[in-house]
Amino acid sequence: MAGAGRTPVVHVKLAILLLELAPSDVQLHPVDITGCPDEYLILVATRLVRCIDDAATEEVRYWMPEDERPDKLGQYRSVFGMKLDPSRVGDAKVFRTWGWPVALIVSEDIKVALERARATGAEFEEV
Repeated sequence: MAGAGRTPVVHVKLAILLLELAPSDVQLHPVDITGCPDEYLILVATRLVRCIDDAATEEVRYWMPEDERPDKLGQYRSVFGMKLDPSRVGDAKVFRTWGWPVALIVSEDIKVALERARATGAEFEEV
């Protein structure tokens, strides 16, 4: 599911699956891939959920005054070994985490559906 940078690009079959399972969590935009006859779409997670469990996460670092980045003060600078607080996730099935939108998070049922569909290019790590 990974595309250029952190932009997921999915085959139309996976796009349909995601729309069926998480219609309010995703937007899909067609993209042309040179030399590729199949239809692909850019996946946009529409939800940003404030759910990182700082205490359970292996390491979190924040932007500090000495970093001289007042625009980022108090925000996550790095997150390692991220863990989520399930009570704060709510009904989100596909989302990015507030403050650290690097990872694309999917619920267990989405993960299972992607595995059953034999999606390639996706790596799953429990958070």
